[in-house]
Amino acid sequence: MPPRVNIPPLTRGCLVACVFLSVLTGALRYRDQVARQEEYPDSPTGRGSQIYTVPYLTVVPALSIVFPWTFLTAALVEQNIFTLVITLATLFYGGKYLERAWGSREFGKFLLVVAVVPNVIAFLLYIVWFALTRNLERSFATICGGVAAQSAFLVAFKQLVPEHTVTLFKGLLKIRVKHFPAAFLFLNTLSGPILGTDVSTTLAWLGFFSSWTYLRFYKISHADLSTNQSPTLKGDASETFAMAYFFPDPLHRPVAIISEVVYNLLVSFRICTPFSAADISAGNSRAEARGDASLGMLLGGGRGAAQPGSARAEAERRRAIALKALDQRLHAAANKPPGSQAVVNGGGNGGVLGETSLDTEQAGP
Repeated sequence: MPPRVNIPPLTRGCLVACVFLSVLTGALRYRDQVARQEEYPDSPTGRGSQIYTVPYLTVVPALSIVFPWTFLTAALVEQNIFTLVITLATLFYGGKYLERAWGSREFGKFLLVVAVVPNVIAFLLYIVWFALTRNLERSFATICGGVAAQSAFLVAFKQLVPEHTVTLFKGLLKIRVKHFPAAFLFLNTLSGPILGTDVSTTLAWLGFFSSWTYLRFYKISHADLSTNQSPTLKGDASETFAMAYFFPDPLHRPVAIISEVVYNLLVSFRICTPFSAADISAGNSRAEARGDASLGMLLGGGRGAAQPGSARAEAERRRAIALKALDQRLHAAANKPPGSQAVVNGGGNGGVLGETSLDTEQAGP
């Protein structure tokens, strides 16, 4: 008897929606193409050969402003079978892992952020691009696809299982999960000018920034991961999740300088809140414990899959990690000298956006 594939509900819904919306969009584009060719049969280079858009399912800067739901649906629309297979694989494996690790509610929030925010920003960028260049191709570009979600999932994996090693081509290539985001961004940035995939390049970077910002500063984690009870931790203050650590060592310094300037601006506008000493201690403890985690449960079967009883063991392990982090957080808060305030270093040399080095200032007159 073949093993039953167990897909969490939200992931299953995204898979069905992706297939349905992609097929529907393809059918509508084909119908539009046939209709225009019948209308302009003698104009092979005229209007009948234009790019066909579906502005009520995908984001088209010149048309989609009256279809606000497209900022969500566009993330589930692929325009060819190759990218559709990649997105379905991303949702199936990545969504299954993240939904089980976070729960359907938190995973849903994450999906909403990494789907809507990149599409909205890309929409605005292409409008500005058209205004500066008067290039109609930018105004009627089709913004859609799961590239932003793919980039976001890699950021989430770096947070959860940074030291897990993925072996490819029968051991010829080994790469740690923490290096995937930079490699993905590099390949998409390279393909933009070479293959003309500027939309994918834009969405890859926007998916990276939006997911990192949400996970770094806003995502709520419960101290006891087996329940939804307080106390809770907001964001991830660990040093290894700072922006500079997503890039190769030679780029740490310039990325740190730029990110520190941006971070100070966000703090000054009260968009981000500096991390406390307790947050930093808890974040580092959780990150250290996550270093031994793996992607075994990602596959859900076969070699290296979880064995019977491992779900309970995983829950106990996560509970122990959370309790250790909470204990260190409370210990740090209890030992903090009266009248002092520990915040993330807002300046200095080598600052990183959301860096976890401490700067304790004594209160004075």
